[in-house]
Amino acid sequence: MGSPFRSGPVTPRHEDKSLFRYAPIVMLGAMFVPVMAGLAGTFLPAIGYFPALGGDSISLGPIVDLLHWPGFWKASALSIATGVGVTLLSLAIVLFFTAAWQGTRLFSAAERLLSPLLSVPHAAAAFGVAFLLAPSGWLARVVSPWATGWTTPPDILIPQDPWGMTMMAGLVAKEVPFLLLMTIAALGQTESVKSRVIAQSLGYGRTWAWMTVVLPRVYEQIRLPVYAVLAYAMSVVDVAIILGPNAPATLSAQVVSWMSDPDVSLRFWASAGALAQLGLVGGTLVTWRLAEISLACVARRWAFRGRRMQRDRLLRVGALLAAATPILAVLIGLVSLVVWSFAGFWSYPDVLPTSFTIATWLRHASDLRDPVMETVWIGVMAVGVSLVLTIVTLEAEQRFNLNLTTRRLGLLYAPLLVPQVAFLVGLQTLALESGLDAGTAAVTMAHVVFVLPYVFLSIAGPYRAWDDRYATISAAMGAGTQRTLWRIRLPMLLGPLLVAAAIGFAVSVGQYLPTLLVGGGRVQTLTTEAVALASGGDRRVIGVFALSQTLAAAVPFMVAIALPRYFWRNRRGLQHR
Repeated sequence: MGSPFRSGPVTPRHEDKSLFRYAPIVMLGAMFVPVMAGLAGTFLPAIGYFPALGGDSISLGPIVDLLHWPGFWKASALSIATGVGVTLLSLAIVLFFTAAWQGTRLFSAAERLLSPLLSVPHAAAAFGVAFLLAPSGWLARVVSPWATGWTTPPDILIPQDPWGMTMMAGLVAKEVPFLLLMTIAALGQTESVKSRVIAQSLGYGRTWAWMTVVLPRVYEQIRLPVYAVLAYAMSVVDVAIILGPNAPATLSAQVVSWMSDPDVSLRFWASAGALAQLGLVGGTLVTWRLAEISLACVARRWAFRGRRMQRDRLLRVGALLAAATPILAVLIGLVSLVVWSFAGFWSYPDVLPTSFTIATWLRHASDLRDPVMETVWIGVMAVGVSLVLTIVTLEAEQRFNLNLTTRRLGLLYAPLLVPQVAFLVGLQTLALESGLDAGTAAVTMAHVVFVLPYVFLSIAGPYRAWDDRYATISAAMGAGTQRTLWRIRLPMLLGPLLVAAAIGFAVSVGQYLPTLLVGGGRVQTLTTEAVALASGGDRRVIGVFALSQTLAAAVPFMVAIALPRYFWRNRRGLQHR
C-alpha cells in the first residue's frame, strides 16, 4: 500500500522516519478500515451468510423479505425526501444569507454564534424543537387562547408527523450552522469580497453579484460537506426517533429497531435494510452530482444574459429571516429545556410554570452520574487518540514535504459520507462472530472513527499556516525537531488545538448509533439515555438529560476559549493564534 500523500524532494533525517513516515497511512486506516470492515460485516448477513444464526449458505432471502415488507417503500421514500429536503433547504438558506449579508455586522454576529450552536448535540436540539413545536409547546402556549381559542392542546401529530416535516425542521436547525461554518471557511480561499465588489461596480446587485462570481468557487470548496449533510440527513437515527414518524419509521430507524429486537432472526432483515440504506444514499449522491452538473449549465447560460438584478432588498430581508429562524429555534429550544428541567406545576396554556424547583435535578442526580462519567471518559479518550494521530500526521507532512491531495481528502469524509447504520450494523455483527467484548473500549474506538475527521479538518489549517521561520530559528539555536515541536509549535498552537479538541469532544458526546450498536446497549451515555427517554412523556426528566448533554458538549468550548487567554495573557500576539 503506497502513501496517500504526494511526496516532495525533501529527505528527512533517518531518526524521524520510523516515527512519522507512515503516520498518514495509520490515520487514514483508522477511519477507512473500520468502514470497509463494517460494510463487509453488513453485506454477508444481507445475502444470508451468518453462521452464528444458522445462515451457512448464500441466499437472497433477506433482501427479498425486506422488499416484501409492507413499509419498505414508504420508509425509503421518507428517507430520500428527508435527506434531499433538509440539504436543499439548509444549503439555500446558507448561500442566500451569505450572498446578501457577507461583510456586515449581522453576518459577523451570526459567525460568533456558530460555536455555541455547533456545540449543541443533535438529540438535544431535536428535543428543544419538539418542546417548541409540540401541540402543548411554547409556540402554541404563546398564541393560546387569545389567538387560537385553544384551552387544551390541539389533537395534532407534532412531532412524529407522518410526512417527517418536524424531523426536517429539527435537522435544518442543526445543519444550517454547520454549512455556514464550512462556507465561511471557504470564503477565505476565494477572494469573495474583492470579486463581489468588482461585480457590483459593473451594475450587479449585491446578492446576485455574489451568486454570479463567488458561488461557483465557494461551492467547489463545500461540496464534500454538502454531501456529508445529505448522507447524514438520509440516515440519521436519534433525531428520527425523537421527531420522526413511526408508522413506518425512516429506514435507518427501522434497521436499528430490528437490531434491538429479541428475535435474532431479524438481524438478517437489519443487514439487508442497512445495505438498502447504503444504496439509497449512494444513488441519491450520484443523482445530486448529476443535478449539480445540469444546474451549472443552466446557471452559466443565465449569467451570460447579463441580468443585474439590482433590486434585491426583499430578497435580503427574506434571507435574513430564513437564517434567523433555525438559529432562534435552537436557542429558544435550549431555553425551553432549561425551563422544563426546573418547572414545577405547569398547566396549559400558561406560558410559564407557576413555580420553579430543583426537585427533578435532585431526584435524577444519581441517574446522571454514571452516564456523565461514561460520556466524559469516552470523549476524552477518543479526542486524545484523534489528536495524537492528527498531530503526528501533520508533523510528518511538514518534515517530509507531503501534501494531502484533493482526491485523498475524500477519504477523510468516508465515515461521514457512508451511512452510519450501513457499517455499524456490520461492525456489531463482526464483534458477535469474533466474540469481542462490546464495552467501553470498543465504543471509544468507534467514536474515534467519527471524531478524527473533525479534529483533523479543524487543526490542519492552523498547523499548516504556522510560520516555519520559528523552526528555522529554533534549529539555528541547536534545538532538534522534537524539541521544536513540543516547546514551540504546539504551545503556539494551543488555541487551535483546544478548539479542535472541543469540536471532537462535542462530536463524541452526540454519538448515538455507535454507542448503541457497538456497545451492545450496555454502554450508557448521556445521549443514549436522553434518546431512550423520547418514548416517555416526562418532559422534566427529558429536559434534565438533554440539558446535561448540552452542557457536556459546551464546557470544552468554554475551556478552549478561556485557557489560551489565561496562559497567554502577557503575550498579545499569541492571544490571536
